[in-house]
Amino acid sequence: MYLSTTVPKPHREFFITPIDKNSPTCWRVNLPEKGRGSTNQSSDYRVCQDAGEWSDSCGGGGGRRRHSYWSSQGVPSPPSLPFIGHLHKIVTVTNHRWELLHELYIKFYQEKCFGMYECFNPVLVIRDPDILKNLMVKDFSHFTDRRPVGDQEGSLMNEMLANKTGEGWKILRSIMSPTFSSGKMKRMFPLVCQNVQTFIAACLEEAKKNDYINMKDKCGRFSMDNIASCAFGIDCNSQSVEKSMFAENAEGFFAITPLKALKFFLMILYPKAFNAVGFKLDSHEILFFQRIVDETVKSRESAPKRGDFLDLMLEARGEANNDNTSVKNVLKDKAMVAQCVLFLIAGYDTVASAIGFCTHLLAKNPKEQERLRQEVQDLVRENEGLTYEGVMEAKFLDACVMETLRIFPPGTLGERICTKTYRVPGTDITLRPGDLVQFPFYSLHRDPQYWKDPLQFRPDRFMGENKAEIKNFTFMPFGMGPRNCLAMRFALMEMKAALAMLLLKVDLQLVPGHEEITIDHSPIVLRAKHGIPLNMKLRKTTT
Repeated sequence: MYLSTTVPKPHREFFITPIDKNSPTCWRVNLPEKGRGSTNQSSDYRVCQDAGEWSDSCGGGGGRRRHSYWSSQGVPSPPSLPFIGHLHKIVTVTNHRWELLHELYIKFYQEKCFGMYECFNPVLVIRDPDILKNLMVKDFSHFTDRRPVGDQEGSLMNEMLANKTGEGWKILRSIMSPTFSSGKMKRMFPLVCQNVQTFIAACLEEAKKNDYINMKDKCGRFSMDNIASCAFGIDCNSQSVEKSMFAENAEGFFAITPLKALKFFLMILYPKAFNAVGFKLDSHEILFFQRIVDETVKSRESAPKRGDFLDLMLEARGEANNDNTSVKNVLKDKAMVAQCVLFLIAGYDTVASAIGFCTHLLAKNPKEQERLRQEVQDLVRENEGLTYEGVMEAKFLDACVMETLRIFPPGTLGERICTKTYRVPGTDITLRPGDLVQFPFYSLHRDPQYWKDPLQFRPDRFMGENKAEIKNFTFMPFGMGPRNCLAMRFALMEMKAALAMLLLKVDLQLVPGHEEITIDHSPIVLRAKHGIPLNMKLRKTTT
């Protein structure tokens, strides 16, 4: 099955259980306790195995019509539950969306695609790489947008590039793209290297005090420092300070509370209802980040340039002439705050997890670790130091990072919204505006049809002729097409700089009893549940 995860014991506020083991169509919904000493209330619902054939008490004719959307087009789909469709495994805290997709990916292994329902919303999951190529690139004009976000017009969430749609997305993307060019990344490279040095020093200091180092924690602090420095223009010092104001507000922003979970659920599945009840995701943490950016923007009028993300956006806005006011109109102060917060959302956990996973895999594969170290040492000798060009062009370093992202893709799936009626190539399926399409990156990355021994760490898959033989659209750690990850080059620079500089200093070794990683039960980002314990041995020579 190529899915090795340990699921934590659920803490349920409500859950669904079968009433009769011999009758898989009959379920009990247990509602939360109303007070101390009260008993759980429960209601029985009868669910027909056919996704579209509910009893009247469970949805009536409207339910039958809505949950027969895929069967009417001959698209295979597993049985669904009333009202929640195929979200029941998420509701019962038994797995999350990427895990559910992986189970169904295996179940429908002979199919090019299969259907699902998020409540009443139809979702088409694409398994076939050739169809993915059409949807993500060739026929992109039919899938220009991501899932709509239910937040008030003008809110910070709606100002983020990832949530922009139509022409607004196109304009902002064109403005932001130059800020992630190779030349601009080279300007940020010294900032990243400073944070890497602090990261390594903190790791070595912890190695003196403890039996092992928790790389999940150290990589998370490195990622936090990097984002604070490169996106917000401040020094966070999270490696030396237990919890800085920046880190505290970032953790508060990412913390999942019952109210925040409800808001997120409504925002994603019922954006109109989200707006109707007046919910907003903007919080006091957002106000904290907004204040930082506002103060930094004002200080940049007289302060020397740092070469960070804020500088690059200010340059883009400043270069707008009188005949081109689109940049000025789009990159207002609030929009710049939104892109900085997006930098935090998209880059914090993803980069930290990727670096942590790679250190674990290198410790587990000492021959590959030594081979990578030798490459980095050669680069240092050739270039008289570690340069941006050397790090980004190192072939085996790139292969190790890519193989890590294949096995542990931080972003486990992608999705687009159909914006124009579309006939899926090679099928009889017609997608209509508003239909959601999902791409199972995690499953494609581990499919033995495309990868021999998919759970084995083999960086040579991404070297020379092997790399050329990888089937297109089976490896997408940063997405594909016009809406791929804009900050991909920056993320790779972070990962490669951290790994290269670390291996020059230390040998990475596994901690006995921690040879395997247990995946966290995280809704979005793939990360280690119990941390990533490693031993580090300081090397006598670094060149």
